[in-house]
Amino acid sequence: MLDAALIKECADPSLKPAIVEQFVMAAGSPDPLAVTVKSGGRLILVPKAVSTEEAMAIIRKYAGQAVVRVGLTQFPAGVGVKEATDLKPDLVDPCQNLRKGTAMFAKVLRIVAKWYGNPTSKDVFPQIFEDAVYAWKTGEFEGVSVFQADDPGGSSPIDQADTVDKDAGGPDRSDADADLSQVPIGDPGAAGIRIDLSRIGGAK
Repeated sequence: MLDAALIKECADPSLKPAIVEQFVMAAGSPDPLAVTVKSGGRLILVPKAVSTEEAMAIIRKYAGQAVVRVGLTQFPAGVGVKEATDLKPDLVDPCQNLRKGTAMFAKVLRIVAKWYGNPTSKDVFPQIFEDAVYAWKTGEFEGVSVFQADDPGGSSPIDQADTVDKDAGGPDRSDADADLSQVPIGDPGAAGIRIDLSRIGGAK
């Protein structure tokens, strides 16, 4: 859980606090010194940093030759930076990392929402959020490099529905799961068959 005061003070004001929290839960790390390094889609094991200096040494070692993600938001180190020496320790400062990460994620949300045609229905927001988290993790959305892409501008998508489904970014709940809440307890006959056997030639 992110500290509410940290969100209020540091997160991009265009994102609602609940969305900031869900973004960090879905795509970030609870450790502000966390450094993740990937090369060619493979995770490179790096020592766990216990100080800003150690984290920065790892970041500078791999920046430019691998994908390096840093801090609470797993911000992509090296975006907009030409030299490894330009990488600043504020990357692992919780407030600065949250500020940069949420501002970048807000841009990614706008890019995804624009691709969807900037819908106005709040029902669509969970899908936009899920796609934006995926784009954040991969760095791409529909062939566009989201971190380098121009910000389409405008307000945040659909004013970000107050919260995303708690399952957003996770496996979809099946209709069967959703139906269980409708069955009165103690009435097993009302449940009916919950498995569709029609595809294997069973009961139709």
